[in-house]
Amino acid sequence: MIEIPNFARLTALAFADAVNPCELAVLSMILIAILIQNPEKRKKVLQAGLAFSAAVFIGYLFYGLVIIQLLKTFHNYIANFSPYLYKGIAILAMILGGLNIKDYFMYQPGGVATEMPLSLRPRVKLLIKKITSPLGAFFIGLLVTIFLTPCTMGPYLIASVILSELGIFKAGLWLLYYNLIFILPMLIITILVYVGFTEVEDVSGWKERNIKRLHLIAGILLFGVGLSLLMGWL
Repeated sequence: MIEIPNFARLTALAFADAVNPCELAVLSMILIAILIQNPEKRKKVLQAGLAFSAAVFIGYLFYGLVIIQLLKTFHNYIANFSPYLYKGIAILAMILGGLNIKDYFMYQPGGVATEMPLSLRPRVKLLIKKITSPLGAFFIGLLVTIFLTPCTMGPYLIASVILSELGIFKAGLWLLYYNLIFILPMLIITILVYVGFTEVEDVSGWKERNIKRLHLIAGILLFGVGLSLLMGWL
């Protein structure tokens, strides 16, 4: 049976993570790199996009399981502080939500905890330029998850803390659900580019035109989850 509180919170957190401009920007750069190498082979674009999405899925699933296991390992030490821990993650979610909402009104590239830091972007671009195949996209995807953590790990950390009270098997199932939502935009964009419905440049341009709205959506979802945790509504 689906637990409604976990379902609502994790769905909201996952969608907040999924609309984060970081992952959309990185995926666009990867698809462009593959197209430059193989201008007439859209099948390689499909394979590269799917490989990158799979790498991000696996990487974040690993991170989530590690975080949950660490919390379980130190459960005896933090049990007395668990009420404060939940209040802490609730406040963290509200702060992250507030920062994203702030980006809607006063946007600056590389915002703290909302986008990939500007200092990391040249390194990511350098890695992506080396991609020549779907296999390369997969391995770069695993590496890029490290660079994505500053702008995506907030919601994921909150989700992991929520799941740490469950058994590892049940928590793992919820992480699978979370990460499927997280990579959903990547899969949709990859398929749209593959079938010719849109061009990579159009995706990149759409992201730039709507970057403030994406932050607003993520901010509202994060703030809502934080408020519900703090007030015990769900």
